[in-house]
Amino acid sequence: MARSDQRNGGQLPVTPPTLADVAERAGVSRQTVSNAVNNPDLLRPDTLERVRQTIAELGYSPNRAARNLRTRTSSLIGLRFAPAQEGTANAAMDRFVHSLVEASEEVGYHVLLFPGDDEDPVVGYDNLLRSTAVDAFVVTDTYLGNPQAAWLSQQRAPFVAFGRPWDDDEARHPWVDVDGAAGIRLATQHLIDRGHTRIAWIGWRKDSPIGEDRRSGWTQTMHDNGLSTTGLASRVEDVVHSGAEAAAVLLDSARPTAFVCASDTLAMGVLHTLWIRQLAPGTDVAVVGFDDSQVAQVFPVGLTSVRQPLEDVAVEIVKALRALLSHQPVTERGVLLEPTLAIRESS
Repeated sequence: MARSDQRNGGQLPVTPPTLADVAERAGVSRQTVSNAVNNPDLLRPDTLERVRQTIAELGYSPNRAARNLRTRTSSLIGLRFAPAQEGTANAAMDRFVHSLVEASEEVGYHVLLFPGDDEDPVVGYDNLLRSTAVDAFVVTDTYLGNPQAAWLSQQRAPFVAFGRPWDDDEARHPWVDVDGAAGIRLATQHLIDRGHTRIAWIGWRKDSPIGEDRRSGWTQTMHDNGLSTTGLASRVEDVVHSGAEAAAVLLDSARPTAFVCASDTLAMGVLHTLWIRQLAPGTDVAVVGFDDSQVAQVFPVGLTSVRQPLEDVAVEIVKALRALLSHQPVTERGVLLEPTLAIRESS
């Protein structure tokens, strides 16, 4: 419903402010107002601030539908989204998606989620490309053998990956990732500083490059401190019961005083085994996970966990997308961010 002009007894509708109204009030050209909305980097800071203040005062809202028709763009970023795996505690993708939505919205884009098809992992991308429904994609599945990045590159479709191109040294697409090895180095050194020397590792199968990267952080830190890793490692599926079974075997065979895990899911399995054996986390045996999930934060004793800077990941991805879509050079093909360690009572 249109707003009414109170000065006319509430009878006459007030038309929404236009770009021309903003330009006149701010004392700038229409192109300057357009740049303030669509290409703020082109304006001087004082000019941009003046135009933005005028936009706020007038309540101006750009007609994005009209702009999209002119430019043949949708202002939509496609993201394939799969539900969390059953039997896991990992909700990192939920936090990432929320951060990506916020970062995209700040620069005028919106995120379009679409379901994945395990039998044909590129079909969703193909459908959106054919319908020109999105301007670009964010790819989150960068595991070995995944065809999405290679297929999008062949189609010359703009995209940024959350994750390194593990199996393609010649990949030229931009990517953003978190240094998992650095996170595990933090976790392992934290335990060593607490006096632990028998620190076990529970990670993923050998065909997971992410898991092997994280494992390397444990191995390097142990060796740098002159500590043995023999008999202290296990590779399992990323589900709680696998973590529990691996912990039971390691406790019997290697008698570790601490565990570092490739995920909070595996760490929860370790905690389950400790509970069955009436061992107190953080007192009898220390445990550290990875992802700083909500489960880690609400677990009764609190699970120490490596926290990925997913908010920063989202910002870097959007920065790279804007450069791609405005045909500007991407300054860095790969951005590797450092995680932190959220220390709680379990360690």
